Amino acid sequence: MNDFFVALGANLASGKSSPSDTLKAAIADLRQENMEIQAVSAFYATPCFPAGSGPDYVNAALHLKSDLSSKDMLAYLHGLEQKYGRKRVERWGMRTLDLDLLACGDSVLPDLATFEHWRTLPATEQRQTAPTDLILPHPRLQDRAFVLVPLREIAAEWRHPVLNMTVSELCSALAPEALAEIVVLDS
Repeated sequence: MNDFFVALGANLASGKSSPSDTLKAAIADLRQENMEIQAVSAFYATPCFPAGSGPDYVNAALHLKSDLSSKDMLAYLHGLEQKYGRKRVERWGMRTLDLDLLACGDSVLPDLATFEHWRTLPATEQRQTAPTDLILPHPRLQDRAFVLVPLREIAAEWRHPVLNMTVSELCSALAPEALAEIVVLDS
């Protein structure tokens, strides 16, 4: 079984469902697909990324085990996004559901050189281009408080296979003001 870490987010209603309700429904769908959910973080209110591009988000993270390959898991997650009305119109645009595959154990895909290319790509280029291949771990997870704070709750000791830092260490490396923007929601 593969260990997957997934970031969940939404900042638009899906039909009549609020972003929080959409995340809950997506988690329930994952449970019905015979995937073994190991942990789910609390839901967090997070500023829209990039700043000013829409309503704020509800974000969470989950850890699951599955026999799926990384590519099959990504395809499954994209199908689930479509079920909840996700349309891929604009890179980093508003979303009814965003499911980002953050990591599969300690896999580095497709290879270290490709991972490093995407990790070090300037921010202006990141907004304009998207990789055609699955990149794992997610090349920008270490930069995003809205990913790391929920992930720290469920996988504080998971070690990034390239950066050789735990999620807790990655969080500690972020600016305090970025961490302060991530607020746990009442359940």
